[in-house]
Amino acid sequence: MGFAVLTGPNGNVPDVADTLHLAADPVELTAELVDVPSVSGAEAELADLVERSLRAQTGLEVIRSGNSVLARTNLGLPKRVILAGHLDTVPVNDNLPSRLEDGVLHGLGTCDMKGGDAVMLNLAATVDRPRHDLTFVFYDCEEVEAARNGLGRIERELRSWLDADLAIVCEPSNASVEAGCQGTMRVELRTSGVRAHTARGWMGVNAIHGVGEALRRLESYSARTVDIDGCVYREGLQAVSISGGVAGNVVPDLCVLSVNHRFAPDRTPEQAEAHLREVFAGFELTVTDSAAGALPGLGTEAAQELVRAAGGTPVAKLGWTDVARFAALGMPAVNFGPGDPTLAHTQQENVPVNQIRQCREVLHRFLNED
Repeated sequence: MGFAVLTGPNGNVPDVADTLHLAADPVELTAELVDVPSVSGAEAELADLVERSLRAQTGLEVIRSGNSVLARTNLGLPKRVILAGHLDTVPVNDNLPSRLEDGVLHGLGTCDMKGGDAVMLNLAATVDRPRHDLTFVFYDCEEVEAARNGLGRIERELRSWLDADLAIVCEPSNASVEAGCQGTMRVELRTSGVRAHTARGWMGVNAIHGVGEALRRLESYSARTVDIDGCVYREGLQAVSISGGVAGNVVPDLCVLSVNHRFAPDRTPEQAEAHLREVFAGFELTVTDSAAGALPGLGTEAAQELVRAAGGTPVAKLGWTDVARFAALGMPAVNFGPGDPTLAHTQQENVPVNQIRQCREVLHRFLNED
């Protein structure tokens, strides 16, 4: 099918009941998306709305996978670009419905990441002369455990839909190109002891005291700073929880210290684990969660075109995002979307409307023929 907006006799988008007006101001579109609650696992209503809107107002091939909606062109162009965004949010925290104040749109999902979704939907309806074939992926369950992430199901069941020369994940990035992402790993350090009455503490071995050396190593740890393709990744190693204790009068015989490591994408998870085992030599260490990072991939032609369209200097993505999933499939991937990522998941979540419009204009310029 061709790639054009289906219009009425006056050239306007038809007033189709129960659909979004995709070619409308993406700020208005963001507010509409925000006002449809879509906490992880409950995205069906929003996915239905997105699917109906794409089918009614574009000539894209559209399919459904669970509560994910995918759409694409099939024009036979030399390159293909994927634009991806998750439909779900974290739980509501007295931050619905949306509200617009002084050029800032407030509400759950405005930043993470319905502003980016709105940009994608607008592009699906307004890029009428694409320079590359395009695939739009609106997926579910990103904000929960990785096993439920809709991209994993799409990769297993609809693998060809994730083939492209460049992936743009429209996560909040302050309307700047954030390249690649760091890897993340969580480990547990366990210390064992011997229970005893605290009145006779010398007869036992205190497992909580046993983690003191691990905490001292963390306190003195010097994290790497790594420059890759001009993007500076700053690693981190932080204790994130500690548990132990039996009762107020018992020497504890077990303590568990949880540590999170953020590592630059020049390291594999195996190398990151080896590093942690060196740092915590002498401690029982178990890896409980791990995800590889993604190299910037800015040397490819498609990525360079996006960088030129966006202007400015690309920076490193210090957090982990789904760009890593696309990188693992063999393509460069970047983050580019409206909103400050430090506001994600907060009750005060918001997005400047000028960033929504800026991202739309940059991507439209990048994707559409002059």
